[in-house]
Amino acid sequence: MIAQRPDFSGVNMDIRTYTRQFTERDNRLAMLSVGTTFVVYLASIYLAIRYVDLWFAVLALGLVHGASAVRLYVLQHDAGHHSLFETRAQNEIAGNILSVFTFAPFEAMKQNHNLHHVHVGNLDHRESGEIHTMTLDEWQHAGVWHRLSYRAYRNPFILVPLGALFTYFIRYRWPKNTVQFGVGAVLLHNVAITGFLVGLYALSGLTGVAIWFVFSLLGGMMGVFLVYLQHNFEGTYWGRRPDLDPQKAALQGASALDFGWWFDTMVACITLHDIHHFNARIPSYRLRKCHYGLPPEYAARRIKFPKALAALNLKLWDEEAHQLVAFPKG
Repeated sequence: MIAQRPDFSGVNMDIRTYTRQFTERDNRLAMLSVGTTFVVYLASIYLAIRYVDLWFAVLALGLVHGASAVRLYVLQHDAGHHSLFETRAQNEIAGNILSVFTFAPFEAMKQNHNLHHVHVGNLDHRESGEIHTMTLDEWQHAGVWHRLSYRAYRNPFILVPLGALFTYFIRYRWPKNTVQFGVGAVLLHNVAITGFLVGLYALSGLTGVAIWFVFSLLGGMMGVFLVYLQHNFEGTYWGRRPDLDPQKAALQGASALDFGWWFDTMVACITLHDIHHFNARIPSYRLRKCHYGLPPEYAARRIKFPKALAALNLKLWDEEAHQLVAFPKG
């Protein structure tokens, strides 16, 4: 059954005009957002190292640290859109500093993400997305090994933990399109990460590095789960040009997660990904107010946690039915 979505045909320009009210950048809010996140990030790892024998406290601190790492990643993402601070230079500086703690080279990731925005919902440019999705037709014509590898890839018990491990610790050391968007910047980024880890080792030994690694993996797993839900959910939108509707791809092809105010704050509102795709100039610190000021019927788009978990069962895009579906039985 295709999920029911509000029809925004003919009112997109009204929504665009509405969202422009929230594009003002404020350095005070940006500094508050970055500063408080860094405090949580550094304090949580410091306390975990100091009280390493208290496993229950370390576990709780790991979840806090992982969430703060996700938030830093989102703030870097904002800087890449030049929507965090008031000037381009300030955003570029902030993005490069944040990248040391997110493991994501700023310039290469910024350019790759811009390509993702250009091609969102386009079946002919799925290489610009973070999570690969096969069509049902491709699945039906695929060989045994291709099917097995794709099944393994889309298994959440593989996609989330191993995806986080591979993406953040291996793939981002040399992101796609690095040669095109800046080899030197990626190499300097890797040197900076090495310097950070050497400093951490000097201060806390292998214990500190091990805690950092486990905490970072937890953050990476949270990130992969959220990235998956951004474009893989019941009622999403894909298409092919010339029939592809870019505005529909932005609004309907990206999700709006409703996990509550605390969760939105914890991850800098990356949960409200549809409005972000519609207008990427809205800073994360204004995104929630913008989203919840939309017409009441827009609430139909919000996905609560049980439905988000159910979306992990959706694996293939059925071009005839215009919806994501599970693997065929048999």
